[in-house]
Amino acid sequence: MDHLDLRKQFQLNFDITFLNHGSFGACPIPVFEDYQHWQKKLEQEPVQFMVHQGPKVLNKSRETLAKYLDCDPMDMVYVPNPTTAMNIVIKSLPLKEGDEVLMTDQEYGAIDKVWDYYAERAGAKIVRQKIHLPIRSKEETIKQFWSGLSNKTKYVFLSQITSATALIYPAQEICQKAKELGLITIIDGAHVPGHIPLSLNEMQADIYTGTCHKWILSPKGSSFLYASPEMQQIIDPLIISWGYKSPTPSSSLFHDYFDYNGTKDISAYLTSPVALQFLEDYNWEERKQKCRLIQKHYYPIISKQLGGEVLCPLSDEYLGQISSSPIKTNDPVALQALLYHKYKIEIPVTTNGNHHFLRVSYQAYNSAQEIEYLLDCIKNIQQTTSYLS
Repeated sequence: MDHLDLRKQFQLNFDITFLNHGSFGACPIPVFEDYQHWQKKLEQEPVQFMVHQGPKVLNKSRETLAKYLDCDPMDMVYVPNPTTAMNIVIKSLPLKEGDEVLMTDQEYGAIDKVWDYYAERAGAKIVRQKIHLPIRSKEETIKQFWSGLSNKTKYVFLSQITSATALIYPAQEICQKAKELGLITIIDGAHVPGHIPLSLNEMQADIYTGTCHKWILSPKGSSFLYASPEMQQIIDPLIISWGYKSPTPSSSLFHDYFDYNGTKDISAYLTSPVALQFLEDYNWEERKQKCRLIQKHYYPIISKQLGGEVLCPLSDEYLGQISSSPIKTNDPVALQALLYHKYKIEIPVTTNGNHHFLRVSYQAYNSAQEIEYLLDCIKNIQQTTSYLS
């Protein structure tokens, strides 16, 4: 099956060159149909589904996803998105005046805001350790990160794959050292599951959150929060509902708190088995490897065309199916709009500090011809506008 036949398995608009899988993903038709199946089940008998059938199917879906993530299903709950998960976690942390949270200077903007909000209230300090770009080696990056450590550091936060710069960071090594130092580790893996290998048992993070709607190909609104048994004792739900002092408690207070917090449509959560089966049926591991090879080929070409350099060595250690090329632009918002409205390319122009990047996602439904088209459009923009210098 070539990329065009595979593209037909998705509902993406064929008139658009879609190079932005990394933002919200794309859901295959069989998975979307399973999503609608559960929605219909809910509407056909809302009471029976919400009270009896739904919780059983939810547990089965969680078990399937937990097996894929290599963790105990008792340590995982579904959430709508990682932002919700991080709000739950950060709100629950016993942050105190003078505490320090160590992270990089390349974290996701929405989560940055959550940290700032609760740190300001507690009088804690956020240490955004600068990681120099381009990355030269894992050892150098780890050394730079830990140079932000102090005797006041209590928590370590890290995006395993950054949003703006699209770099894979050595989360497992950082978690290992943090554990030796007695620090609590919180990992944002929004771009990780289904994208690069992940074993939560090997990672040994205290907290880990990731999406299903991106690279696992589930519908929007399906993500997970993993917490070690020790951390589950301090995590409070954002919503107090029937799971608190439940008259019919399950074997997990963690599940009770987060599975039963008001009327909600859990249909997206229930699609994990079908989504993971889709990946297996379509030989996704082999397809991902081909995607990474395409990225490694075109990443330096795109970066050179934009007048910059790649942000990392061309290795699976740093680079997956997304890459960010530095750009010089006087109007990143207008540039992104131009690429979409004139050239029909859906691609983000990301920002980290004062730096802007053109971020390319390459999924199995994409083709090298689409990257070539992007390059032609970049040349045209450079020749006809002032958006790219």
